[in-house]
Amino acid sequence: MPVTQVVPDIDRILPELLLTITGVLTMLIEPVMPAGMSRKPVGFLALAGVIGALLASVWQLGLAPGTAYYGTVQTDAFSVFFHVLICGVLLVTLLIGFDVFDGSKERPAEYYALVLFGGTGMCLMTSAVELLLVFVSLEISSIATYILAAIRKRTGKSPEAGLKYFLLGSFATAFFLYGIALTFGATGTTRITEVAAALPSSPTPGFATLAVAMILIGLGFKVSAAPFQVWTPDVYEGAPSPVVALMSTAPKVAAFAVLLRVTYTAYPQLRDHWLLLIWIMAALSMTVGNLGALRQHSVKRMLAYSSIAHAGYTLVAFTALSSEGVAAAMFYTATYAAMNVGAFAVISHAGGYEDRLVSVADYRGLGYRSPLLGGALAFFLLSLIGIPFTGGFFGKFYVFTAALHSGEVWLAIIGLVNSGVAAYYYLRLLMSIYNKPTDDAPVQSVPRPKASLTLALLLTVAATFLLGIFPGRILSMAQAGAATLATVSNPSQ
Repeated sequence: MPVTQVVPDIDRILPELLLTITGVLTMLIEPVMPAGMSRKPVGFLALAGVIGALLASVWQLGLAPGTAYYGTVQTDAFSVFFHVLICGVLLVTLLIGFDVFDGSKERPAEYYALVLFGGTGMCLMTSAVELLLVFVSLEISSIATYILAAIRKRTGKSPEAGLKYFLLGSFATAFFLYGIALTFGATGTTRITEVAAALPSSPTPGFATLAVAMILIGLGFKVSAAPFQVWTPDVYEGAPSPVVALMSTAPKVAAFAVLLRVTYTAYPQLRDHWLLLIWIMAALSMTVGNLGALRQHSVKRMLAYSSIAHAGYTLVAFTALSSEGVAAAMFYTATYAAMNVGAFAVISHAGGYEDRLVSVADYRGLGYRSPLLGGALAFFLLSLIGIPFTGGFFGKFYVFTAALHSGEVWLAIIGLVNSGVAAYYYLRLLMSIYNKPTDDAPVQSVPRPKASLTLALLLTVAATFLLGIFPGRILSMAQAGAATLATVSNPSQ
């Protein structure tokens, strides 16, 4: 008889455990350090914790898929894919903030600890199969990002951004929590893997339909999908750029993972209902995001509207109702995370702690002042457009292909038209980067990138390039993750 692998429960939450321990240590060590001493050793500790969590996530691939802690946490190829992706974003985010916060009057250890605690919540969201645990994880992630958005206390914009994010985020969280309550009322359980089995015998199926709508509203806010995107431009503009690099990628990755589990695993029988809602959200997000970005002169606001559009592209893959669509959505989250966090790495260093470079015109001649920064930002912009040989090209290719294979021709057409519209504002910034500075236009100097930022750029450029040249490996991992979802709807059924 084959021997069943017995996996200790703690092994299934090892990445989250390492992130939590490291976050606590950073908080305990920093207060006892001398006042004039650099806080970079605390940053190195945070980096070590994230690298350990990343290695632990990869190690979990060797574990037999299964649950832990009374069936509330599940380790499989799906959760490991998102764990690795989130830890990668955390690693780059810490590298970006390494020099930005160390010379400021803020306490950098707070930044490191909040990034680690936020990452803990995000990782736990992707492996949780109990809606109540998803809610707790979502709150851990959200509270950390609320504080991070307001961490730059010496300006009015950052606290304002944090307050707006907190107020609107709390409102959206209430919808998500109410959706969980309605799910329990309709099925008698809040375990994602058991909801689908209990739904056919539900005495109140209307509650289940309303529950899906409530959950979509709550998660729609987290991924900044239209019409729940109103917070995005103001928060992105006011928050420090290293924080925006994190909040524009990792929380969205975690929220998309939860949305995939809820729609495909918990509520496949109600696909006709949530499919219509996601179709509308995808079309609105692409259109509102790209049209809004056309009017922006602020680079951070432009990229905020861009993130709304990219949330729409990811939602297009949800409408495929197949494992191909799930894999396409997972692959697109990876490509978007790489190119977007890389773009904000450049913006963070070029603008500095005070965000000196704000408008598109401020980036005039960046390619001449700093060839490394200008070239990296240009490469990320080309990937965001979807130019071949970049990750953005294959990301959009797989998303639109999955939509076409499922018969969503009109949604694919809307996406392609919006991709063309998006090229205008990306190219406008690209032209500014390589326009030579003129004597009558004062140009601010850009400091030479330090080792930490150079490493962050190398990692993000390499990831974006490899996803565009050799996408097969990551796509096969996404396909393996898609296959582990308990139920994948078939449109022919």
